[in-house]
Amino acid sequence: MASPSQPRPIRIGLIGCGEIAQVAHIPTLNFLSTKFTLTYLCDINPKALAFCASRCSSASPPKTTQDAKELCASEVVDAVLVCSSDAFHVFHGVYALENGKHVFIEKPLALCKSDIEMLKATESTSKGRVFVGYMRRYASAFLDAVKELGGTEGIQYVKVRDIICPNSIFVNQSGTFPQKFDGISEEDMKAFLKRDEEVTLEALEVDMGLAVTAKRKTMLRLLGGLGSHDLSAMRELLGMPRGVLGARLSPTMWTVLFDYPNFAVTYESGFNSIPLFDASIEIFTENKVVTIKYDTPYVKGLPTTMIVREKAGDGTAYQERVLRSSYEDPYTKQMGEWWECMVHGKEAKTNIDDAALELELFKMILKAVD
Repeated sequence: MASPSQPRPIRIGLIGCGEIAQVAHIPTLNFLSTKFTLTYLCDINPKALAFCASRCSSASPPKTTQDAKELCASEVVDAVLVCSSDAFHVFHGVYALENGKHVFIEKPLALCKSDIEMLKATESTSKGRVFVGYMRRYASAFLDAVKELGGTEGIQYVKVRDIICPNSIFVNQSGTFPQKFDGISEEDMKAFLKRDEEVTLEALEVDMGLAVTAKRKTMLRLLGGLGSHDLSAMRELLGMPRGVLGARLSPTMWTVLFDYPNFAVTYESGFNSIPLFDASIEIFTENKVVTIKYDTPYVKGLPTTMIVREKAGDGTAYQERVLRSSYEDPYTKQMGEWWECMVHGKEAKTNIDDAALELELFKMILKAVD
């Protein structure tokens, strides 16, 4: 039995046994066995369920179900981790909150305002609280840069960059050996496609006032996927922009110029075939340049670093500092933060209100090329 100073591990029910669960969440929870234990798994695919159950290192094999409501209502679940398909994030979060459970929801939290409002209304009457999975904002280098800058005063220009190859290249070398399974029923596939289409139409037509096109649908999903990492980190560092000065969008590469009161931010992102994870945030001031360098999160233990370039001595000298304050990966640090929120009542910075701002950024970007 755990002592009062060391509470027993929080019993986690996990919804969604796909790649992100297999590569990141299940291994991380296994490593953090003094804080968490996986007691229940849910997925619509029975093969994925069985495979993920075999990967859990909990003392007893986790229960399994294809019914998310059953998992959320279980007495052997203290908190719920949602990494199901994006379109169902909010539904699964609501089920958890209705049962008084804390819930971690992978990004994007939602793509339309009505989903945000539904989740917020449910949270307001629940004992549980929502924690949104923006893991790059818990990376050591990001936290170091926040301290190094100390605010936005003096910033002249910022460059946010995230150009990567297909994730499969990194995942296949991660040592986690994930598997994909056939076996989703035709009924489940129809339900997924219907829900995904409903969310997309509401986001574009209702929330943004835009006509639905194939390109806009694709870009909305890309912004909610890869883009939300960068835009969320940008918001914490700099706050919300006043608008978008211009944008060029395509499904392979996109560039956006954000307008802030005293500076501009270039956001460049997309995909190519070079096996490189080229992700960084670079902040220019008169006296220093602070760069946050990210590596792929799918290979555990690769550090994030902060690089500071600045004047030295009498101003004619130059120095460059590289700080790697931890080898602890962002997924591990993020889970530790969630634990602090649940056990010690710490307020999550990545909450519903914070995630709702993503929708405003998506709208700014998509309307800029209308």
